[in-house]
Amino acid sequence: MSKVRFDISLSLDGFMAGPDQSVENPIGAGGMALFEWAFPLAAFRALQGRRGGEVNASTPVVEERFANAGAYILGRNMFGGGPGPWPEEPPWNGWWGDDPPYHAPVFVLTHHAREPLPMLGGTSFTFVTGGIEPALEQARVAAGDGDVVIGGGAATIRQYLAAGNVDELNVSLVPILIGRGERLFEDLPDLRLEQVRVVEAPGVTHVRYRVA
Repeated sequence: MSKVRFDISLSLDGFMAGPDQSVENPIGAGGMALFEWAFPLAAFRALQGRRGGEVNASTPVVEERFANAGAYILGRNMFGGGPGPWPEEPPWNGWWGDDPPYHAPVFVLTHHAREPLPMLGGTSFTFVTGGIEPALEQARVAAGDGDVVIGGGAATIRQYLAAGNVDELNVSLVPILIGRGERLFEDLPDLRLEQVRVVEAPGVTHVRYRVA
């Protein structure tokens, strides 16, 4: 059954990114440590077209991130390119090169209109200026029987949580304290989550929740 979901790495003190985020350092100071558990995995390396790597309890969790994903939603900062109108020269086409890992339609929330951007591998970026609901409507249509995956960042995820549009979430809890940065679960209404699964793995604990 199709659902709206997201999958994020989170520090013990609740941060998705560190302080001082910038175009050059989009995850902020210390933010890269949130993903150190994933870097050695063969499943993660395969997303970048690389061979080799480890297989451990995190492997199926990484594979599930892209399983049955029919469409994605990203915030402007997650797609990148800096604030304000889109740069014309050189054009900003995302962090991922010519063949992004999505291989599905991606809808980018932005205040600045831009023509759709087709990429290799079936990825296409559509820029939505009308807010979270029009983006979700378009993503549901594009996804068909697949899931709509909210890729981030934290502000985008919070908006969909606050609107009651999320069915399921997977939190990869990393045993670090960042202290400052972009916190995920703040300024939200009461939210009741039902724990579905816990996976202990090297350097991380994965917890899947269903929104009750």
